[in-house]
Amino acid sequence: MGKVYKNQTAFTIRLTTGQDITAADPVKIKYRKPSGATGEWVGSINDEAEGIVEYEMADEDDLDESGWWTFWAYVTFSDGTVAAGEPVTKYIYEQGD
Repeated sequence: MGKVYKNQTAFTIRLTTGQDITAADPVKIKYRKPSGATGEWVGSINDEAEGIVEYEMADEDDLDESGWWTFWAYVTFSDGTVAAGEPVTKYIYEQGD
């Protein structure tokens, strides 16, 4: 993954849960911003067997802070159980840096 910039929309994040997510709905990408604020985006399944979840940045406000972000996959199965993937940190740059 190359450099990603604040307010960039031409970016898809793909994360894994490390397990089969065939019966998962919904699937989410959760995040923690550099400011400490948390949130989530509704994702889609890229590969059920590998447990890969993705989210395509849809709005300039999706990545609205520069600095270190933490992202992780989070899925809910039809029986109500949940699974979270390992967190991944990514530095989001100011445009022009």
